[in-house]
Amino acid sequence: MSNRKLNVFLPLLLAVVLALGMFLGHKMPGSGNNGATVFFTKPARGPLQEVMDLIKAKYVDTLNTDKLQQEAIEGLLSKLDPHSIYITPEELQRVNEDMDGNFEGIGVEFNITNDTVNVVSVLSGGPSETAGVQTGDKIIQVNDSLVAGNSITAEKIRRLLRGPAGSVVNTKILRQQKMITIPIKRGVIPLYSVDAAYMATPTVGYIKISRFSATTYDEFMKAMRKLTQAGMKELIIDLRQNPGGYLDAAVRVADELLDENKLIVYTKGKDFPRTDYKTKRPGLFERGPLAILTDEGSASASEILAGAIQDWDRGTIIGRRTFGKGLVQEQYDLDNGGALRLTVARYYVPSGRSIQKPYGKGHDDYNEDIMERLHHGELVNKDSIRINDTIPYKTAAGRRVYGGGGITPDFFIPFDTARFTPTLTAIYTRNTFSNFVYQYYTNNRAKFSAYKTVGDFVKDFQLSNEVMNEFKVFAKKDSVPGLDHLTPKDESEIRNRLKAVMARQLFRTEGFYETINQEDPMVKKALEVVTEEAKKEQ
Repeated sequence: MSNRKLNVFLPLLLAVVLALGMFLGHKMPGSGNNGATVFFTKPARGPLQEVMDLIKAKYVDTLNTDKLQQEAIEGLLSKLDPHSIYITPEELQRVNEDMDGNFEGIGVEFNITNDTVNVVSVLSGGPSETAGVQTGDKIIQVNDSLVAGNSITAEKIRRLLRGPAGSVVNTKILRQQKMITIPIKRGVIPLYSVDAAYMATPTVGYIKISRFSATTYDEFMKAMRKLTQAGMKELIIDLRQNPGGYLDAAVRVADELLDENKLIVYTKGKDFPRTDYKTKRPGLFERGPLAILTDEGSASASEILAGAIQDWDRGTIIGRRTFGKGLVQEQYDLDNGGALRLTVARYYVPSGRSIQKPYGKGHDDYNEDIMERLHHGELVNKDSIRINDTIPYKTAAGRRVYGGGGITPDFFIPFDTARFTPTLTAIYTRNTFSNFVYQYYTNNRAKFSAYKTVGDFVKDFQLSNEVMNEFKVFAKKDSVPGLDHLTPKDESEIRNRLKAVMARQLFRTEGFYETINQEDPMVKKALEVVTEEAKKEQ
């Protein structure tokens, strides 16, 4: 009986389904295209892409659409947080080199004075040293490109000198009024992130980390082993002006300073599940007095390291409040060769506090925060520090700490505004120190040959009045004001900086920091703190 009913109603059912299908097909996109019904379509382009396509196809004038797209992307990202950014194809290589910790080139440092490219230093063991390039050489031509003249820029020189490892760049060099041709086989050039590692006292080690790159942990471990063998019992890590970098690099460094199974940092976001980063292995310096130096330029991965040390009461934070970047970015490569660095999560230090400072008032307000700190006195007075997050958090020992705007130090060291008198400001902005030292060094090499180590130079080199007078004459040509009426403080600053830049000329960044730190108030305070801690532990 049921089969007979089905036989009766089946044709009717098929007719209804067919009619319904025809009706729905008529209503679907594409049904008006000469009667051809489209059942499956590509996703809608969206109004942004539609507008771009219409501009390309219909706009009255010829446009640079690449530039237009870049501005559209940047406009879109300006409505997000300040750290979600678009990286152009031209910028991406440089950004990746900084993070990878190396690039491919010839291994020289140079400056441009009087429209001439001067070799300031040659990387030891690098391609240029192997080829015979010397400090003081002047690069006149690179392959077929003349590089002397007022149109040359540092970026143009870098583009000409860099290239695939193993390729050859032919240079014409002016050396002591004689033109010579030097072919240089390019190689992989390291970009070091540990700028200095030395013994500040017989028991106190000092390590300067300028950023957290792919090579930072290995560099840090090499420095730690060297200092440990030299008798290090206390440690100072300098993170001032360190803008951050790879989260993993900061976590691995923290793992060497904290004992096992301690939370270092955790991340979480709307579509980014909580991820904990904990210590995993026995560290090289889990015990012993430790100080971390920070300032308003210490950001991101630097704040992770400083925050973990503070929250576990493992060491003392000395300096000024850090930048306040607690957002995690992931980088996505784009078809045009550029990249999108998009914020996907926030990070939280062990106490649970977020370090991210507010950005709800727009990018301009966010970017001007450091100047605002200076104007309202925070950089010179600890009592002027503004805490954005009023929720108190506690360290492992129960000390009160706050989030919402960087890491506040345990010991505050004010910014020395007296260092920026009109005279000193002019010297710094005109690069007068470096230009003078380069000239003085190339004219007096024999005087410097006696200094075999940085320690010898720091201890034995004295900047004579004769050299000081030579510098004043040189600086006057740079239109530096006030040189005939220097205050004692200005004169002391100039002498200290000249000696440090000379040490850099001889021993690179290690020489600079070991020399300049002799008079650095933050380093002096750190030495005092770790020495006192060491006495308590005895």
